[in-house]
Amino acid sequence: MKTFAVQVENGREGRDGKPSVGPVYRNFLAKSGFPPMDSNLNTAWDNLRISSEKYPGNRMLGWREFVGGKLGPYKWKTYREVYEEILHIGSALQASGAQPGSRVGIYGSNCPQWIVAMEACSAYSLICVPLYDTLGPGAVDYIIDHAEVDFVFVQDKKVKELLNPDCRSAKRLKLMVCFTSPTEEQKDKAADIGIKPYSWDEFLHMGKENPSEVFPPQPLDICTIMYTSGTSGDPKGVVLTHENVTTIVRGVDIFMEQFEDKMTVDDVYLSFLPLAHILDRIIEEYFFHKGASVGYYHGDMNALREDLMELKPTLFAGVPRVFERVHEGIKKAVQELNPIRRRIFGVLYKYKLSWMNSGYKHREASPLADLLAFRKVKARLGGRVRLIISGGAPLSTEVEEFLRVTSCAFLTQGYGLTETCGLTSIGFPDEMSMIGTVGAVSVYSELRLEEVPEMGYDPFGDPPRGEICVRGKTIFAGYHKNPELTLESIRDGWFHTGDIGEMLPNGVLKIIDRKKNLVKLSQGEYVAVEYLEKVYGTADIVEDIWVYGNSFKSMLVAVVVPHEENTKKWADLNGHKGSLSELCSLNLLHSYVLSELKAAAELSKLRGFEHIKGVILEARLFEAEQDLVTPTLKKRRDKMLKHYQAKIDELYANLGEGRHKG
Repeated sequence: MKTFAVQVENGREGRDGKPSVGPVYRNFLAKSGFPPMDSNLNTAWDNLRISSEKYPGNRMLGWREFVGGKLGPYKWKTYREVYEEILHIGSALQASGAQPGSRVGIYGSNCPQWIVAMEACSAYSLICVPLYDTLGPGAVDYIIDHAEVDFVFVQDKKVKELLNPDCRSAKRLKLMVCFTSPTEEQKDKAADIGIKPYSWDEFLHMGKENPSEVFPPQPLDICTIMYTSGTSGDPKGVVLTHENVTTIVRGVDIFMEQFEDKMTVDDVYLSFLPLAHILDRIIEEYFFHKGASVGYYHGDMNALREDLMELKPTLFAGVPRVFERVHEGIKKAVQELNPIRRRIFGVLYKYKLSWMNSGYKHREASPLADLLAFRKVKARLGGRVRLIISGGAPLSTEVEEFLRVTSCAFLTQGYGLTETCGLTSIGFPDEMSMIGTVGAVSVYSELRLEEVPEMGYDPFGDPPRGEICVRGKTIFAGYHKNPELTLESIRDGWFHTGDIGEMLPNGVLKIIDRKKNLVKLSQGEYVAVEYLEKVYGTADIVEDIWVYGNSFKSMLVAVVVPHEENTKKWADLNGHKGSLSELCSLNLLHSYVLSELKAAAELSKLRGFEHIKGVILEARLFEAEQDLVTPTLKKRRDKMLKHYQAKIDELYANLGEGRHKG
């Protein structure tokens, strides 16, 4: 059997109240010790500076502008142009009183100005504090205060949120630089609360007039305080050092060296995942390291396809929901083919899959199938994609297999957290045995599983399962101003992720559960609600689902967002008409959804207490704007409960009376 990780330490059985811990694993490339770091690459600033010297004329940052009401082609700035702009912005910050260690906030959608501000922080030993584009004033207010942000760069359309009276901590800001320019009214509002407002060009000009030498950071200096939205409570400030960032960049370099396909300066990445999120930041850092190009989406996720067609990227990275939509779109297109062409598609799919399963690379498995059927799928992603990366949450096996076969590109899943600087494990492109997994431990990390007795997970069980713990130079320095949480999370040098993993015999990791989403029902049974949401999410009638239970109740209930198209089909068959919202009020639909959930539960052999006993139907998707999910679409369970509390209480009351609310 081909193995992808090596055991470097034995595990130990639990004793004296301490849990058992499994063996320690490393990447095969680090079996005799971690590879040496690049002596020239010690900080995020080194990463950009070296590339600006090596690739001054290469296209670095691309964006689109509206011309006559229509989106124009991508415009580009070279590495030399960006480098000069960084020095001007950094000089202007120094001229405005920024000192090494000052906190600089960046608030807005991905764009070249975002990167210039971020790199100016690295060049002058300032600390970059990203503010999530989808966070409302409440969280922005909290982060500005908690991180003690003094200077902020802000997208024009976000200025009103920053100057909102609810954002009380904005008063502490010394200046605000707009990505383009503030309105006269905004300038007055800012000045009223003591903030100096600047347009981007004004601030650039100030830097040109007051040039100052860069003040490069040290490896262990703080690079960024990245707030994770968290699924409960206030955001946590994850402190990442320059060493964390460069260790990841160097590790990816070493990992990529083992493959025939190499990344080149001609590679292009379409950036649309939030730059305030570690996955996008690390991908961009790596692209800059290679002298390659990053083009930004124009800000409308619903029109992402337009940017794909215009930019024609070679790397496409997204969270599972993005790929689920791609998968749904292709499946729908296949369903609309005539029966003969649909059958041909199915035959070609199975034929290519069989050759890939027997060890052939995707491009060698069936060039004929690619030509006849799958090049159209590739065209949907712009036509040039060579590598697809999925991160942020586990990708379903069905979607992963489908894209590996039909996209005509390599596909890999990664796993990481902000606390591990974005990368803990990574899959191998074209390795079919890794489908449904998140690959092997990354080059500069060590990984082990720890027992979770209350959930029945044992690292010495068959299969070995437990909480994923990580150690190495990629681990964050701690949570900002929260030593208690830091001590709770990092014990004996091991960061406890809260994710439950299973170690496969080939040394590959699979994510199976989440420790914190464990609910104890009144009969004393533990229920892993996130796992149940995955099971129930497979029902065709379900678009999304939130499972709820608590220790005062003996049964589970759920809020279900019905799948619109399948609900309309059900309505047609049963003689009902109306919008999704109107259909959601029907007793019959409630009963049908419950029966479908029951079928899914039985198919997965769920235990009786894991069955959903009552549902609330919700016509609207759970959205970040309502604060019900994080920007990466993880459910904020505390907010969900607050939002649906009255309906849940009513549902439980009715269930207690032996009937279901319709």
